[in-house]
Amino acid sequence: MTSSEARTVPDVTRRRLARPAPATPGFWLAAILVTGIGLLLRMVNLAHPKETVFDEVYYANEAWDLLQHGVEWNPEDGTPQYVVHPPLGKWMIGLGEQIFGYNSFGWRIAAVTVGVVSILLIVLAARRLFRSTLLAATAGLLMSLDGMHFVLSRAALLDIFLMFWIVVAFYFLVLDREQRRARWLTLLETGGDPDHPRLGIPWYRLACAVSLGLACGVKWSALWYVLLFAALTVIFEASARRSAGAARPVYAAILQDGRWVLAFGALIVVTYLATWTGWFASDDGYFRHWNAQAHGLTQDGLLDPLVNLWHYHQEAYGFHTGLSTKHPYQSWPWMWLLLGRPVSMYVNTDGPCDASSCVSQILLLGTPVLWWSFLPALIALAWLAIARRDGRAWLIMACSLAGIVPWFQNMPAHRTMFYFYALPAEPFLILAVVYVLGAIIGPPRHLNPSSDRRLIGAIIAGAYVSLVAVCFAYFYPIYSGVDITNAEWLSRMWLGSRWM
Repeated sequence: MTSSEARTVPDVTRRRLARPAPATPGFWLAAILVTGIGLLLRMVNLAHPKETVFDEVYYANEAWDLLQHGVEWNPEDGTPQYVVHPPLGKWMIGLGEQIFGYNSFGWRIAAVTVGVVSILLIVLAARRLFRSTLLAATAGLLMSLDGMHFVLSRAALLDIFLMFWIVVAFYFLVLDREQRRARWLTLLETGGDPDHPRLGIPWYRLACAVSLGLACGVKWSALWYVLLFAALTVIFEASARRSAGAARPVYAAILQDGRWVLAFGALIVVTYLATWTGWFASDDGYFRHWNAQAHGLTQDGLLDPLVNLWHYHQEAYGFHTGLSTKHPYQSWPWMWLLLGRPVSMYVNTDGPCDASSCVSQILLLGTPVLWWSFLPALIALAWLAIARRDGRAWLIMACSLAGIVPWFQNMPAHRTMFYFYALPAEPFLILAVVYVLGAIIGPPRHLNPSSDRRLIGAIIAGAYVSLVAVCFAYFYPIYSGVDITNAEWLSRMWLGSRWM
């Protein structure tokens, strides 16, 4: 094969490997608009209530401790505090407290920030997946109008930070797929050998690894996305090699790119350990000198810090696996998509309203119309993935299930679980809905100019999004702690005592 022949790349191969078209000004306008809606909604009356709600009592205080001592602290007796979650999420909460002070606005503003940025990232990822401004904007708008995302974007809990870093990692994963495929296309155009490629450093893949390490530094449940995204890098590489005409693409992706898989894992571990910097730098962290003290020594050995941290993790893992204390708002994973048991984060019945009995509540509840469409969307997504042989559908499906299915293993042990554990899956469940809406709308007119299907599909999709918006507006008072009458509150308890 001559060099000139090698530069003639078949159109079908070019389409498979080419990057999407650059974003248009119209796209950026839509992205700014839907992100701005999310920001405005989340900033209104952010400081209400002034006191801590639900688990803010732990994380807002622990974040302040980190600022003062570098580790979690018991101020009553001046001793280190034993906690069972890594410190990064609390450091992020603490950044807001450092800037705005130890108050309700200060400990919630970081959650707002990452919540809003996650909306923008989903818009950007959706455009690259669907190559449609309309569908990308729809994904961002649905995320802006989701009750669970809204509530957790206004609370100093860890789960919004966990979800944020997983979304960041997902976006870098999508960029890595594009970058590698574009490099394959360049290789073919310049006459390179597809069986011995030199594609350079996969910077986006390494950024994905860093993001996953940071996600693990918030909560260990990010591990499922670590395993999934590591597998996806290999799958994407094998797919690109097959499109480029390389021999034995799966074998080559594993063998030739194995070093990047190792680098991927090593970078995750290094990044995760870096989130414990405050603990390493402190002499006061819990279990910080455990190994030396266990052997009656006066100082640590060279590897003792890592041994001590490993012991800390063993103890924390024992706590998590043995957690079975009953809680009034606990729920099982099969209930999450059905909204079987939301979490009441704040209730006050002493506020003013135009009735003798008033309620002010913050209820962690996904927008019902949106969440009750997730399960049908996943079923439709599975059908479309099979019928169309579309890797995007399989990608969205895998990312959605990775945030929910692993929790089923804890059901036989009756481990205490909560609805908000499903938050990392929520962005991908929204992408599943948007994918199905895209299938309903149909292809662009230039691909099917004689059909009215796109108009009818757009009307159906628009009606659905409008219904989600109306539903969110209806439940807004119990998402944001607005004072309403007891009758108005009861009218929103659609599933009766399950939501009370």
